[in-house]
Amino acid sequence: MQVQIKEKSWVAYFAAAKLKADKVAIVFGSTIHLHNTSREEFLKDKNWICHELKHVEQYLQHGYIGFIIKYLFEWIKKGYYNNKFEVEARQSENEISLLQKANIT
Repeated sequence: MQVQIKEKSWVAYFAAAKLKADKVAIVFGSTIHLHNTSREEFLKDKNWICHELKHVEQYLQHGYIGFIIKYLFEWIKKGYYNNKFEVEARQSENEISLLQKANIT
């Protein structure tokens, strides 16, 4: 799977503000948007990479619009932490096969 990384992303900036987080990675489609972290720092954290790559897989599985709608519905229904897509991503943080499938540019 082809994955791009975008540093200093305004999308990630707003996500960080909403989540009250210092550093954020957020996925839209096949792009991982970063706020307050560098590409190099992000790529050193295998758990974080796997978490975000699981979200890329979820986009591929559900489609771009489908995933966003389902994710937002889950967030409204269960909150951010208990959202089934976040639960699945946390459970995949040690899934090294995700790294093997990804071509990160």
